[in-house]
Amino acid sequence: MMRKKRRPSVDKEDVATTSTKAKKSRSTGRQPREAASEDTNQSVFCTFLREAGVTLKQGGTSNEIDVDQVVFQKKIQQKLQKSPRYPGIVQEFTTGLESHIEDPERFRNCLLPCVPKLQDGDSSGVASFQESLLRMLLGIEMLQTFIINILLEKLPEFMLDGAGDGGLSIPRIIINQLKWLDRVVDSKELAVKLMELVSVAPVEVQRDIITSLPEILEDSQHNDTARELNALLQENTLLTVPILDALSSLNLSSSLLAEVRGAVMATLAAVQLDDLPVVVKFVLHSVSDSDACEVVCNLRQKLELEQCILPPVLQTSQSRMKGKGSRASAPTPAAGSSQDSVGLILDGIKSAVRFQKSISEAWLKAIESVDEVDDHKVIDLLVLFILHSTNANQSRRGAEKLLKVKVRTGLISEALFQKTFRDYAQVMRGYFPSILALAQGLLRSPDPCVVPFGGHMYRHSFTAFDSYSQQEVVGSLVTHVCSGVGGEVDMALELLSVLVTEKPSEMALYAVFVKGILDYMDNFTPQQIRRLFHLLSRLAFGQQQQGSHIQDDMHIVIRKQLSSTVPKYKRIGIIGAVMVVGSMGAGRLKVKESQNASITQETFRQVTALLELVKSSSESTAESAALYYDELANLILSSTLDPQVQETIAKSVLDDFQNDFVVDLVPDIPGSYPFPARVMYNLDEDESQGGIVINLLPLLAKDLQNKGEQQSQTKKTHRRVSPLCLSPFFRLLRLCEEKQHQGDLEEIDALLGCPLILTDVDAVEKIETLSKPEREFLCTLLFHTINWFREVINAFCRLKEIEMKMKVMTRLQNITYLQTLLERALSGTPGFVPPVANFDGESTDGIIPVSAAPAIKTKKEGTGKKRKAPGRNSSESSSQLDETMDTDKTMQEQPEKEKEKEIRPGVSLVSYRQFFRELDMEVLSVLQCGLLSRSLLDSELHSKVREEVLLGPAELVFLLDDMLRKVEFSLTAAPAKRTPFFKARTDKSLGFSHLQQQSSKDIASCCIQLLPTLCSHLENCHNHFQTILSENNGVVDGPATDVQEHQLMSSAYQLLLQVLNTTFNWSGFSQPGERSFLKKALGVLAGRLKEGGAELTLEQLIKHSFEYLVNFRSTMPSLTTALCLSQLLSTVSEKGGNPAANREQTASLAKRFLSQEWVTASGEKERGNKFNDALHTLLRIYLEHVDDVLKAVEEIAGEGITELINAAKDESSATWPTLSRQTFLVFYKVLMAELEKAARKIPPCKISDDTEALSEKLLTWNLAVRDFHILVNLVKVFDSRPVLIVCLKYGRHFLESFLKLGMPLMDNSFKRHKEDVQSLLKTFQLSTRQLHHMCGHSKILQDTSLTNHVPALKKSLELFVYRVKAMLTLNNCQEAFWIGNLKNRNLKGEEILSQMSQGSDEEDDEEQRSPRPQEQSEDEAQETDSEESRTVNRREEVDQDDLTDDSD
Repeated sequence: MMRKKRRPSVDKEDVATTSTKAKKSRSTGRQPREAASEDTNQSVFCTFLREAGVTLKQGGTSNEIDVDQVVFQKKIQQKLQKSPRYPGIVQEFTTGLESHIEDPERFRNCLLPCVPKLQDGDSSGVASFQESLLRMLLGIEMLQTFIINILLEKLPEFMLDGAGDGGLSIPRIIINQLKWLDRVVDSKELAVKLMELVSVAPVEVQRDIITSLPEILEDSQHNDTARELNALLQENTLLTVPILDALSSLNLSSSLLAEVRGAVMATLAAVQLDDLPVVVKFVLHSVSDSDACEVVCNLRQKLELEQCILPPVLQTSQSRMKGKGSRASAPTPAAGSSQDSVGLILDGIKSAVRFQKSISEAWLKAIESVDEVDDHKVIDLLVLFILHSTNANQSRRGAEKLLKVKVRTGLISEALFQKTFRDYAQVMRGYFPSILALAQGLLRSPDPCVVPFGGHMYRHSFTAFDSYSQQEVVGSLVTHVCSGVGGEVDMALELLSVLVTEKPSEMALYAVFVKGILDYMDNFTPQQIRRLFHLLSRLAFGQQQQGSHIQDDMHIVIRKQLSSTVPKYKRIGIIGAVMVVGSMGAGRLKVKESQNASITQETFRQVTALLELVKSSSESTAESAALYYDELANLILSSTLDPQVQETIAKSVLDDFQNDFVVDLVPDIPGSYPFPARVMYNLDEDESQGGIVINLLPLLAKDLQNKGEQQSQTKKTHRRVSPLCLSPFFRLLRLCEEKQHQGDLEEIDALLGCPLILTDVDAVEKIETLSKPEREFLCTLLFHTINWFREVINAFCRLKEIEMKMKVMTRLQNITYLQTLLERALSGTPGFVPPVANFDGESTDGIIPVSAAPAIKTKKEGTGKKRKAPGRNSSESSSQLDETMDTDKTMQEQPEKEKEKEIRPGVSLVSYRQFFRELDMEVLSVLQCGLLSRSLLDSELHSKVREEVLLGPAELVFLLDDMLRKVEFSLTAAPAKRTPFFKARTDKSLGFSHLQQQSSKDIASCCIQLLPTLCSHLENCHNHFQTILSENNGVVDGPATDVQEHQLMSSAYQLLLQVLNTTFNWSGFSQPGERSFLKKALGVLAGRLKEGGAELTLEQLIKHSFEYLVNFRSTMPSLTTALCLSQLLSTVSEKGGNPAANREQTASLAKRFLSQEWVTASGEKERGNKFNDALHTLLRIYLEHVDDVLKAVEEIAGEGITELINAAKDESSATWPTLSRQTFLVFYKVLMAELEKAARKIPPCKISDDTEALSEKLLTWNLAVRDFHILVNLVKVFDSRPVLIVCLKYGRHFLESFLKLGMPLMDNSFKRHKEDVQSLLKTFQLSTRQLHHMCGHSKILQDTSLTNHVPALKKSLELFVYRVKAMLTLNNCQEAFWIGNLKNRNLKGEEILSQMSQGSDEEDDEEQRSPRPQEQSEDEAQETDSEESRTVNRREEVDQDDLTDDSD
C-alpha cells in the first residue's frame, strides 16, 4: 500500500530540485538496511514525546496531550538541548518523526489537532483546544527547518488525491500548519520552496498555496514573492483570483504595486467573468490618490459589461436550443449568474468609492471626460447610480450634476438608458432608491432638455422592476402631479398616460393612487385636467375595464363638480364628463368577425345620460355651454367614437344650431335695437332668394336685455341663446359634419358666404359721440363678428375649389378690415372688457387688457417690447403706424409726445389676443396662395386677377403673425419656472388650447411642409423692396414709396425670417432620430438655389442654405429685419457644415448692416428703444463671429468713436453710420463686455510654452490692454451715468482677468521680453489711474448705482499693485518698486478737496494703504547700472504727476 502511494510521488519529484531528490532517495533507500537504527530513532522520538506529555495513538484515534502546548514545546526543547548527544539527537528526533509519519494514517493524526487527555474527570490543567503535533513541533525553532522540509516533501504524495474521508484535503492541512507561525527561521528558503511547489502542483493545490502565502511569509519576502506571482499571473489566467487575493494582502512597495496593477489591467480582457469582480476590487483597492484618475479611466475603458450579458433575445433562443438538445436546465441560471457577477463588480466599485474619496472623484472625472455619444457605456450609468447611492453628499451631488450635464448635452442617450434597464434590471434593482431620486431630480429640473430623461427613467423602472418598485414609481409620479409646478405636472401626467396605455393591467393595481390626484385639481390648467381625466377614464371605463373599482368614485366626483355654482369647479366637471364620454363611448375594435364591434345598449344608455346631464348642467351660463361645445368638439376631433354615439351628438347639434343662430334672409329685420340693423358681408349676393343669415345683432341685444333684467332668473321657460356660443357651437357642428361625411362640408357650406345681421360701420367713425353702453355694445358686436369669421376660416380653409378659396380669402380681408375698426372703437372705449372667446382658461371677469387705456399703452410701447406691432395688427391699421412712429422718437422726446398719443385713434390688439378664437394650424395652408403685389394693382384689377386667389399684404402679415406665435409657443421650450408665492398665475397657453394637443414634432413637420411657401413669400418681399430701390435710385424713402404698404411688407419680411429662425432653432432637430427631418428642412432652402437636394450631405445642404439666405441681405428694410436675418444665418450655420466660413460670412454681413444708414419709409433715421435693442444684439453677433475680436474692438473704438467725437451734434460716425450719440451707450456696453470676454479667453501661460508662444500671448495681451485703455479714456468725453456704470463694472472684470491670466504671463516673460512687459504695464497704469478717478467721481456724486461698484474695484486695484510687486520680487528687481501717495481726483483730473474737511483720520488711513503701481512705469528697472539712470528719470516723471492708487 505504501509502495503504491509513493510511486507517483517519486515520478513527480523528478521535476523538483536536486537536493530534494537526493534526500528523497536517501530516505526511501535507507528503510530496509537500517531498520534497527530506525527503531532507535523512533524510540527517541516517541520517548521524548511521551515524557513531554503527548501520547501517540494508532488508527483513527487522535493523539492525546496532557499538558499545555507551550509547556510541551518547552520540555521537548530542553530535552534536546540537555541531551549528551546534542546536536546529533536533533537529527535522530527528526528521523524518528519521519519514519513515524510514513504511515498515512499516522501522518494524518499528526496533522489533526491533539485532544486533551482527561484524568479522572479533571481537565482543568489542559486547554480545551490544542494544535496538531506537527504544528507544535514547528514552534520549536531548532526543529522548524527540518520539519518544514519533511512536510513539503510529503506534500507531493497527496497532491493528486481528492479530498479524503470527511472531505479533508491533506495538501491544504499541510499548508495550514505553516500559517501564522510565531517566527519563521528561514523565511527566504521557505518562500523559494513554496514557489517551486506552485510551479508543479495541480491547480487546486496551487490555489491553496498562493492564497496562504501572506499568512506564511514574513514582510521581508513580500516584494520578491509578489514579483514571482505577477509573472505567474501573465502565464495562467486560472490563478487570477488566488494571486490577486494574495497580492492584496501582501505588503508591497508602491512602485511594485503599480507594476502589478499594470499587468493585471493588461490581462483584463482575457479574465473570466466570474473572476472579474476580484480583479476590479484589486485594481481599485490598490490605487493611490495620485494615480486614481489614470487607473479609473483605464479600467472604465477596459470593462466591457455589454459583453458580459446576453441580450434577452439571445437568451431565449439559447434556451430553446438547449430545450431541443436535452431536458437540461435552461440558461436562465447562466444569465442570472452573469448578472450576479456584474452585481459583484459593482459591489467592488461601491466599496472602493465609499472608502476612498479620490476614487469617487476619479470616476466622475473619467465619465465627464467622455465627449462622444457612442463612447458612453452601460458602466457609466451604473457607476453614476452607485455614486448617488453612497452616503457622501459630495459624490451624490456630483453624480446628479454630471448626469444632468450629460443628458443636457445629449451625450447620454435614451438608447443607453433602455439598454441598461433591459439587460441589467436585476443588478439595478439594488440601486432603485437612487434611480428614483435621480428621476425626481431630472423631472424637477428647470431645463427642458433634461426633463424627458427623468420620464424615461420612471418608465423603464416601472417596466423592468417588481411590483414594490412599480408602486413607488406611481407614488412618486402622483407627488410630481400634485406639486403644482407646470412643466413637472405636464411631464408626470404624460408618463402616467403612457403607462396606462402600455401597461393597463399593472396600472390598474395602482388606480387608487392616481385617483387621489382628483383632490389637487384646483391649480391645474385645462390641458392638465383633460389629461388626468383621460387617463383615469381609460383605466375605469376602457375596453378591458381593469380599473373598474374606481368607476363609482369618478361618477361621484364629476356629478359633484357639475352641480357646483363656482365656475372653476363646473369647468372641471364639464371637462371630466366629456373625457369619460370619450372612454365609455369609444369605438370598439372587432376581435373576431362574429363579434359585434359596437358598444352595448347599457353603455350607450349611460353615455347619452351623461351627455344630457352635462348639457343641462352647462346651460345655466353661456360660458359653461360654450366650454361644453368646445370640449365636445375636441373629443370628436381627437378620438374615434362609436357610430351610435357620434350620430346622436351630430343630429342634436345640427338641429340646435339652426334653431338658435340661423334665420331666413328677409328684406326687413323686425325689432328695435340700439343701432339700425343691416345685413352685411354677404358673399352669395346672387342667391337672394331663400338665403340664410346669422342672427347676431338681435341675439346680442336680447342677451344684454336679459342680463339687465334682474328677475330673469325666475323665467326658465325657454333656453336662453347667447351669441357667446355662436363660434364654439359652429366649431362643434363643423367637426361633427367632417366626421360624419369624411371631411366633406357640403351640408353646411352655405355658412361660409352667408351674411350676418350687424349694423353700419359708420358708427365707429363717430364713436366719441355715443354713450358708454352703446360704445361697449359696438365693440362686443365687432368681437363676435371677427370670432365668427375666424371659425369660418378654420372650417373651410382646406377646401380646394377656386370659388371657396376666394370666399375664404374675402373672409380674411373682412377680418383685417374689422380689426382696424375694432382698434378705433377700443381707443374710444377705455375700460371695456371684451367677451370671452377661449372658455377653458381662468374666468376673465374684471380683467381689463393693459392697452385698453391709451395712456398705459403708451408706456408699454415706450419700453419697446420685442416685436410687438407690425405683425400683430393685421391690416392697414393705424396702430402699426403708431408703433413705427413711436420707435422713431428718441427717448428724450417721449414725454412731450405722450399727450398727443392719448388722443390719437387706434389701440394695439396685442393685449386683446386672448379674446379672439384660436386659428387652427390648417389655416396656415392659405399662405400657399400667391402674394398680391403692386404690379397687379392696376385699373383692371377685378377682371385680371380674379382668376387666381391672391393674398394681400395685410392678410399675409395677419397669417404670419399667427404662425410665429404658434411656432414660438410649440417649438421654443420654456424652462419650468416655479411661480412666486404672491404672484398671480398667468396662463401662457391661453389661446393655444387646440395647439397644445399636438406634439411639437407635428408642428415642426407642418412648418417644414410650408417652407417652400415661406421661401416664395420671402423672395416676393425681397423683389418688392428691390423694385422700390431701383425705382427710387437706391433710396428707401423716395417719392414713389407708399408708407402704408412699405410698413406691411417690412413686417411680413421680418415675420418670415422670425418664423424660419424659430423653426430651425427647434431643439428636436438635435435628437438622434430627427437628422433626416433637419435634412429635409435644409433641403427646401438649398433646393431654391440648386436642384437635386436629395442626395446632398448635411454639410452641403447647410452651405447651400446659407448661400441662399445671404442673398436677401441687399433688401433689408429695417435694422430689426437685418438682425432677424443675421440670427437666422447664425442658427443655420450652428447645425454643422463648415463653421469657419459661415462665421466669417455672418460677421461680414453683420458688419455690413452696422455700416449702413437705416431710414424709415418717411425718410427719418431709425431710432428708439427697439432700434437700440436690435443694434445691441447685432453688434454682439458681429463681435462673436469675427476672427479677431481685439482688432475689431480697436477698429470701432479707435476709428468709429473718434469720428463721432469730431462730428456735429446730430451726425453719426462716417465708417459706422449706426454709431451716433444716441447709440453710443449701446456700442460702449457691447465693446466693453466683448473685450472682457475676449480677455478671459486668452490662453493661460504654461510652463511648457516656448519663446514664440510666450511672445504671441504677450502680443495678444498688449492689444487687449490697448483697447481697454482706449475705452476707459472715452469716459472723459462721454461721462453720462450709464457709461460710467458700464465702465466701472466691466473695468473690474477686465482687471480681474488680467490678474488671473495676464500676470503669470508677465512673471514668465519679464526676463526675455522686458521692454514689451514694461510698455504693457505702462499702458495699463494709465487705465487703472482713470478707473481710480472714476471711483473718486462716484463718491462725489453719491450715486448708489455707481458707488456699489467702487469697493470691489478698489480691492482689485490694490491687488494689482501688490501683484506687480510680487512679479518684480520674483525676477530679483524689487528695488525698482516705488510707491507714492495718490490724491483723489475727479474725471477731469482736478483734485477733490472736499475730502479734506471730512476729517484727517480717513485721509491718514488712505495714505497708509495707498500703494500705486509706479512700478508699472519703472518696475522694469533691472539690477544693471545702465538701467538705474532710466529708473531715476522715470521717477521724476511720476513725481510730477504725483500718482498712486488709492485703496479705500
